[in-house]
Amino acid sequence: MTTILFELGCEELPPKSLKNLRDALQASVRAQLNEADISFDSMKAFAAPRRLALQIQGISDKQPDRSEQKRGPAIKAAFDTDGNPTRAAMGFAKGLGIEASELITINTDKGDYVGFEQVLHGKATAELLPQIFQTALDNLPIAKRMRSGTSRDEFVRPVQWAVLMQDDSVINSTIQGHQTGQQTRGHRFHSPDYHTINHANDYESLLDSLKVIADFDKRQNLISHQVKALADEINAKAIVPQDLLDEVTALVDFPIALRASFEARFLQVPQEALISTMQADQKYFCLTDKEGTLQPYFIFITNIESKDASQIIEGNEKVVRPRLADAEFFFLQDQKQPLFALTESLKTRVFQDQLGTIWEKSERIAKLAAFIAALLQQQGKQIDIDDTVRAAILSKADLASSLVGEYPDLQGIAGTYYARLNGEPEAVAASLEEQYLPKFSGDALPQTPIGICLALADRLDTLVGIFGIGQAPTGSKDPFSLRRSAIGILRILIEKQLPINLVALVEQAIKNYADTDGSKIAKMGDTFTQVMAFLNSRYRAMYTEQGVSVDTIQAVQAINPHMPLDFDQRIRAVQAFSELPEAEPLADSNKRVANILAKSEVAVADKVDEALLSEPAEQALYSAVHQAQTAVQPLLAQANYTQVLQTLASLDQPLTQFFDGVMVNSDDAALKNNRLALLKQVRALFLTVADISELQL
Repeated sequence: MTTILFELGCEELPPKSLKNLRDALQASVRAQLNEADISFDSMKAFAAPRRLALQIQGISDKQPDRSEQKRGPAIKAAFDTDGNPTRAAMGFAKGLGIEASELITINTDKGDYVGFEQVLHGKATAELLPQIFQTALDNLPIAKRMRSGTSRDEFVRPVQWAVLMQDDSVINSTIQGHQTGQQTRGHRFHSPDYHTINHANDYESLLDSLKVIADFDKRQNLISHQVKALADEINAKAIVPQDLLDEVTALVDFPIALRASFEARFLQVPQEALISTMQADQKYFCLTDKEGTLQPYFIFITNIESKDASQIIEGNEKVVRPRLADAEFFFLQDQKQPLFALTESLKTRVFQDQLGTIWEKSERIAKLAAFIAALLQQQGKQIDIDDTVRAAILSKADLASSLVGEYPDLQGIAGTYYARLNGEPEAVAASLEEQYLPKFSGDALPQTPIGICLALADRLDTLVGIFGIGQAPTGSKDPFSLRRSAIGILRILIEKQLPINLVALVEQAIKNYADTDGSKIAKMGDTFTQVMAFLNSRYRAMYTEQGVSVDTIQAVQAINPHMPLDFDQRIRAVQAFSELPEAEPLADSNKRVANILAKSEVAVADKVDEALLSEPAEQALYSAVHQAQTAVQPLLAQANYTQVLQTLASLDQPLTQFFDGVMVNSDDAALKNNRLALLKQVRALFLTVADISELQL
């Protein structure tokens, strides 16, 4: 049991991919070792700007020996009547490189055969490892590989050295075109020369002494602690997005955090613009106060242990100043005209070739948002329709601003700032940012009523338009993010507890296209059908992410409710029902009822003739159904589907006894049809909530 060390030294690896490259390398090597039946105690992966490495401890020296049984011809064909081997037996033995006398008899349930038990000796681990590591490197998720110089070997960056050791000795091989050795390199500036690794176990400690913290997670934790300590010194809080933290960790071998500052005058600029440029362009960690207001400081990570850190700080302050000044210039330039004036240029900006300009889209959003606002008013929401229309007309205005032109991720945010500066009502201003929520899975939803109207109207207009021109998402292609938009619509209607019918919304969105320019959408009926089907298909993706079983979703989808809030209430009811002891037999009984009714050759009556109920079991079921119908009516009026299903659970015993004691397909046609009518009422009761025959319990 020994330690293996593998290291591939390169020019600086792509920082946004480094963590994934480390994980993929480790996963591939682990899988290959398991497949080769090579045991090991532990495996540790390392990743730094100029290296990927693996240290495998307690690895076995060789594969275990294993026996393999080879089966030949049947005994009857292998030996003649005198017991001498036939040509078939001798040919089989010769193929194995043995004498026919060494053959054994193998007994099987299909007869006896000749065979041979041979021992396959395991290969030495050191012999297998070079190919294992090369295969792992070949399979790394690298979008585009490169060749260096005259070498034909390809990798994400030019390879400089390769290390492959078993304890204190080198495993001689060639990996990525480089002869393996036991020399590594330290920090590019602090320790640039080659250094010998005396033992595979010394790898991490040696690099630590050479100013390289090779452990990615250790390096990241060190950065996090340093950043927090510097922020605490000025009673601030650092903004540390995980993606940025991963990228910064991948950029440095020996992280040292330093705090710098910028002029307070830049704080008049929307802080989102300042944060965007400092994070995206400079890889800085911005600082806010406890309320989330940006402070005139930032923290950066340097890769050099400087004797005079103040010079590095001054250099970074000098670099960031022009970027902040650019943001300030764009912000002030935009204020030379009111936000509404920017809408004029939207009349020449194309939203989509076949769907017209962004201005035309804004007009459609205004109509649809007003329609939704009227629905909210009917439900008792406090919302001004005129303000809603005003917000919709301004909703895309900031797309023509200089600030959004430079920082596209500020769309909506810039509009909110400019609307407030122009004295627009706060309800209007706040909605301009909220229209884009949610931006991703799990993101916050719009909070204001107008923001909700804009968010729904914008997504519905795009959804209907793109489907209307026949460009629905296919496979992995979804250039307009329609899948995300559809889930956003469902989330808003459900989580904001809005009892709004999707049919009404989609119909109104299509009508808006017809009113402006009917030629944009040729087949409006087909568009409606496709959009509704698309929205309904998103339920599965949304609820499976929440851990809801597929059969529960299918049970609700089977009755096709058009109100997302109602759909959600049914989902929760079916989930609760599934936990009841009666759920499984009732689901099975519903399958049976559905099958019986489906096979009926005549139309089944809606009413049951009580006089024809001759068997006690069918009389009992009829009575239970009648009681259940009375009990669930007020519950359905309240959409209390959970209580409805719990009430219907009382039908378990009567339904089971009915099937045990009553022949549905009686020879008497009247009796048969009456019993089918009774089962139809049972089926109808459950379908008021969901088709529980879909449940797989």
